[in-house]
Amino acid sequence: MSTSSAVPAAKPPMRDALVDAAFRLFLERGYDRTTVDDIVALAGVGRRSFFRYFPSKEDVVFPDHERCLADMTAFLAAGDNAGDPVERVCDAARLVLRMYAENPAFSVRRYRLTKQVPGLRAYELSVVRRYERALAGHLRERYAGRPDGTLRADVIAAAVVAAHNNALRSWLRSDGAGDADAAVDHALGCVRAAFAEPADGAVVRGAPAGGEDVVVVVARRDAPLWRVVREFEAALGRP
Repeated sequence: MSTSSAVPAAKPPMRDALVDAAFRLFLERGYDRTTVDDIVALAGVGRRSFFRYFPSKEDVVFPDHERCLADMTAFLAAGDNAGDPVERVCDAARLVLRMYAENPAFSVRRYRLTKQVPGLRAYELSVVRRYERALAGHLRERYAGRPDGTLRADVIAAAVVAAHNNALRSWLRSDGAGDADAAVDHALGCVRAAFAEPADGAVVRGAPAGGEDVVVVVARRDAPLWRVVREFEAALGRP
């Protein structure tokens, strides 16, 4: 008769074990009533181990943002500056979505917790602001030759963050149901439509007003007239 011994399950990495212990306690006791000592006791490690990974209790709620911010900064720096800067920062914002979508259950739990704890909400806003500064910094470099470069960079960065967060929070409120990528793509599409600038001339934007179609043509000063006319006719559906 043969016997087999069960292989013990591998323990999760210490960092993951601390996050798991923290959220278990937050759920059972509430965030404010949970201490770092409680977390390390449940995880079976010492306080020094906790602070090796997380500077504070707030940081254990947002364990992946530092990595994501570093990835975003590297992504922006790796560009060749030849493409549309608005497209580039929109693509960078999708890295944040990817981080949330990697673990929808955890992301939803964090969203619920953050809504309940004002201090965590303030902390989250500070993290979002860091993403916005990274995007704005990249755009300021791209628009350095324009008189309104700094203003344009800051406005576009704020718009990208607002659009991304609107779609992301809608997805989180639905408990992670639906297509988060499609929702964020749609939101960022609004930013691209508002700010992207074709290299060769005009951009046309249309909007309904009072039941009537209003077409606005925005063109560069040096755009050839034939291109402006063609874009205008295309917006009106004329061949």
